[in-house]
Amino acid sequence: MTPDAPFLSGLATIATLIGAMLVVAAMEVAIPLHARGRWNRDHLAPNLALTLLTFATNIFLNVGLLGLVIWLESRGFGLLRWLALPSLPAAVMAVAALDFSFYAAHVSWHRFPSLWRFHAVHHSDPAVDVTTTIRQHPVEGVLRYAAMAAMVFVIGPSAGAFAFYRAASALNGLLEHANLRAPLWLDRLLSLVTTWPYMHKVHHSRTPTQTNTNFGNLFSLWDRLFGTFTPSREGTNISYGLDGLDQPDHQTTAALLALPFREATRLGADGVALAERTA
Repeated sequence: MTPDAPFLSGLATIATLIGAMLVVAAMEVAIPLHARGRWNRDHLAPNLALTLLTFATNIFLNVGLLGLVIWLESRGFGLLRWLALPSLPAAVMAVAALDFSFYAAHVSWHRFPSLWRFHAVHHSDPAVDVTTTIRQHPVEGVLRYAAMAAMVFVIGPSAGAFAFYRAASALNGLLEHANLRAPLWLDRLLSLVTTWPYMHKVHHSRTPTQTNTNFGNLFSLWDRLFGTFTPSREGTNISYGLDGLDQPDHQTTAALLALPFREATRLGADGVALAERTA
């Protein structure tokens, strides 16, 4: 592999995600779950700005993590290599382990106020659609990759398994945030295995008992296993966002980047109280 291969792979991934976002956006127009309102128009600029910023920072984080995967693979390091499993079972276990690392990290972002401050940027969107997917603070990207890096170091996944997980979770993220209408039975069936739109919409609720459920990124197994699962049927009529952050001046790109660092009076409560609304 040439030195610039991981970087070029990252650019190709970004191009693929942009293309997929456009496809999903077209689907939202054709079969929307909710009619587009003011916030669907107003959140577009800040959401796209944060998405582009995330692309710009994550390409370097992804290159670094992929480099770690390749380095560990070249040295035969990691639990999966020590177990000498066949390629397919090892890949399945690697994908599951990486997904669990996200679940555990995601739960921590809701449990600890210092982490919630950054994750609140994602949850503060008053409308949820495909553009919400990568609406996140740059620090959250660092937290995501730190969680994956820890799991990568423990299990030593193959580069192929790592690439598959990253692609699958990114594409699934677009779908689970999409403002798409689907038969409830279909979403319920699909959510037996993975996280699908109605299931994930529950997680974006303003109601704490709903927000603190359905943390899964790719598989719904973790929520079911650890008692944080809420059925899909509750995701069809959710009030999105966070109380106290609906004002237009709180929803600009600059305000969202500053949100984790704002003074207590600007948030309407201190950071701990803001986290406790979803704790």
